[in-house]
Amino acid sequence: MNGISVKNLKVWFGSGKDRIDAVKDATFDVPKGESFGLVGESGSGKSTILRAITELAPNWSGAIHVAGKTLDHTRDNEFYKTLQMVFQDPYASLHPRHSVDQVLSETLYLHGFDNIEKRIVTLLDDVGLGPSFRFRYPHQLSGGQRQRVAIARALAPEPSFLLLDEPTSALDVSVQAEILNLLTDLRAEHGLTYLMVSHDLAVVGHMCSRIAVMQLGEIVEVMTAEDMRAMRPSHPYTKHLLEASIGYSREAAADIVA
Repeated sequence: MNGISVKNLKVWFGSGKDRIDAVKDATFDVPKGESFGLVGESGSGKSTILRAITELAPNWSGAIHVAGKTLDHTRDNEFYKTLQMVFQDPYASLHPRHSVDQVLSETLYLHGFDNIEKRIVTLLDDVGLGPSFRFRYPHQLSGGQRQRVAIARALAPEPSFLLLDEPTSALDVSVQAEILNLLTDLRAEHGLTYLMVSHDLAVVGHMCSRIAVMQLGEIVEVMTAEDMRAMRPSHPYTKHLLEASIGYSREAAADIVA
């Protein structure tokens, strides 16, 4: 398959009586070329899975495979050439004192690329920013422009896999669709595989072909986007999420009151 495979993943924070189990026996597969979503309420563990894959959450057990390789508890430079992550807040993820040129040139240099100037121009073009943005700083950019820079930085090592952690939730509604359409186009142009986290069912329904629903650290259901749009859940929690996403439901309200 050579995509992303997660088997019986457990992720925890703390130890002893202070231990918190954030992810409990999560299992799913993302074939190469697919866009797969993780949805659930805040604290359900969906972003923690991304952090375990990138070793930002070091306390984990189970099995994680990326591009046919079994991951241990260290990540080398080759891993980060294969897989990159786009974070939720583009302002927090960009160094405030580094220009766009510095952000991209440093990433390209660290991954051993030459022709850096030409590559920077190409990256900015790929994300819909012209050369006039090259020497601007994050505070001189809008939220959508900052996220485009963050996406360009993620694309710089020429990865096959992108982890997307709520990539539009910090943006104005008017800009969200632009970024989602950009990500859709980039996946088609570069043959990328996406693992996307969101609390917005409309977003994952637009971006992903399959969706895993998480509750309290567990995956309770994996469903297709078609089943989600047709309101065909198999788990009660998924039913509540879907009903909440389309507004008031008399049956859902009665269940909550009960």
